[in-house]
Amino acid sequence: MQRHVKNVDPTLIDELAIWVRGKIIRRDDESYEKVCQVYNGMIRKHPGMFVQCVDVADVIHAVQFARKNNLLVSIKCGGHNAAGLGLCDDGLVIDLSGIKFVQVDVDDNTVRVGGGNLLGEMDYATHAYGLAVPAGIISSTGVGGLTLGGGVGYLTRKHGLTIDNLLEVDMVLADGSFVTANKKQHEDLFWAIRGGGGNFGVVTAFKFQGHPVKTVFGGPTFWPIEQTEEIMEWYNQFIEQAPDELNGFIATLVVPGPPFPTHLHGKKCCGVVWCYAGDMQKTEKLFKPIRALKPIFEHLGEMPYPAIQQLFDGMLPPGMHWYWRADFYNDLDAGARSQHVKFGSTIPTDLSQMHLYPINGAAGRVAIDATPWAYRDAKYAGVILGVDPDPAKTDLFTKWCKDYWEALHPFSAGGAYSNFMMDESESRVKAAYGSNYAKLVAIKNKYDPDNFFRVNQNIKPSV
Repeated sequence: MQRHVKNVDPTLIDELAIWVRGKIIRRDDESYEKVCQVYNGMIRKHPGMFVQCVDVADVIHAVQFARKNNLLVSIKCGGHNAAGLGLCDDGLVIDLSGIKFVQVDVDDNTVRVGGGNLLGEMDYATHAYGLAVPAGIISSTGVGGLTLGGGVGYLTRKHGLTIDNLLEVDMVLADGSFVTANKKQHEDLFWAIRGGGGNFGVVTAFKFQGHPVKTVFGGPTFWPIEQTEEIMEWYNQFIEQAPDELNGFIATLVVPGPPFPTHLHGKKCCGVVWCYAGDMQKTEKLFKPIRALKPIFEHLGEMPYPAIQQLFDGMLPPGMHWYWRADFYNDLDAGARSQHVKFGSTIPTDLSQMHLYPINGAAGRVAIDATPWAYRDAKYAGVILGVDPDPAKTDLFTKWCKDYWEALHPFSAGGAYSNFMMDESESRVKAAYGSNYAKLVAIKNKYDPDNFFRVNQNIKPSV
């Protein structure tokens, strides 16, 4: 494999290496193929080089180098993006995985987190203080990518989206300058990065509001797929009236194997994965109506919050092949429920599934224009996931996802949560931001008029 980066004199990269404290990975380096791997095994991209940053100065040097040499740039943290937008063919990857720290301030329960940290690392640190930052459901997800897109997770109904708990960021802009953005400094930029993705710069540090969450009660409950319409109708009413402390995403899925009971392996089900972050003395009463529906499987119990964040890590390791389709939904009506039965009954692979995450409660009480996240009045963020370790099954599960999405889309609110999207059309990006898109374009014009940061769910400047 060639050592050079297209249209870049190799001696210039050697000079960059003198200034960068982290490591530069080129195509002929032994570790190159490994660093090209991301969570979605279906992604095959080959960047010209990686700059593995360890501090802000490294990021500044990387941005300035890419701009001077007219290189395409992508930003990689946890590498969980389904479309592989942390990588770019032939360009320069700003790899933030070496910028890691978690600092908890016990005076105000705030948490500063490095741009390269994973959710599990943040959870580990905050849990020691009896705190949690609302974020995600898989612990190997990057804090950065999840936050910049919005951040849906187990604590959304109680404490809002991750962006609702973001207080400040440090970031490097497209011109190589460094800024701190919050509600008092660069207010427009701070508004834009709370849901607008990586369109505006490289975030090297986040400051969050933490919340007292030590122990939660939850886990999965399953019913036969034939009961999907009944369970979804019940769930749709139940989650609307449930206390904010109770969250639970509903799914169509296949019971994949261990650690589930043998007699359930391969069985198609409608399931709900619960997480209650309230008074543990109230769990018996709260879960009584759930148990009254007689699930064929339940694994409910009290656990440390980081444990529920890691519940599915073992089932969904890096390297699986993934295809995603997504939409927001204002309700779960009869027409949609019938489609969930139809497609839930024909799930093509053991790990393929559909999730509906409730975004009512605290997240739904934020004004639509308070952040770029324009679907505060929606009830669910939905995603259809085609998953399998075997690349030969890619066409099978991709077709199922597309057909499932096409059948459900008429019942949708019209847009999708950007973190659940593949590399899709400009119209889908516009739909994701709805009435907030024009303001995002204006801020993009100000901070990145050349669209330097464009390997993302791209908000194109109009200048």
